[in-house]
Amino acid sequence: MLERLKPLPNVETHLIISRNSDKNLSLELDRSREDIYALADHVYEPENFAADISSGSFRTDGMIIAPCSMKTLAAIARGYSDSLLARAADVCLKERRRLVLIARETPLSLIHLRNMSDITEAGGVILPPILTFYSGARTLEAQIDCILGKALMQFDIFLPGYRPWEGTE
Repeated sequence: MLERLKPLPNVETHLIISRNSDKNLSLELDRSREDIYALADHVYEPENFAADISSGSFRTDGMIIAPCSMKTLAAIARGYSDSLLARAADVCLKERRRLVLIARETPLSLIHLRNMSDITEAGGVILPPILTFYSGARTLEAQIDCILGKALMQFDIFLPGYRPWEGTE
């Protein structure tokens, strides 16, 4: 997502990476925390509750958590702000700002579904990274762009190359 946002004008990014993500960054993206930090305009340590994004007084358009673990989803659903990530999401909900969670888990348990329902009722959007074929996306990269394009549309940001559903007529 940060790679796609970086070249777009008038988009400022604020990044929090959880402490548990280093292994996933290495295994799934072959990247380090520092590689990802370099893509963001502002970076925060997950324990920094004094960060500007921890307050509703700091204006943002909202927040995307990608990927969103079930642990983070549960913390947000229950208002358990034990990290800056959960606190910033809580701020988005209380201030009625957009919150999009690209939930990462399968299959889903009843607990997961209930937490997702609670977040939806509170104003958040659950956006699972589900493959789409109507867009003509045939490669993994194109499928990723579809997911990112859907998430960014929630903020009226249109990803170049992303083609939303246009109907059949």
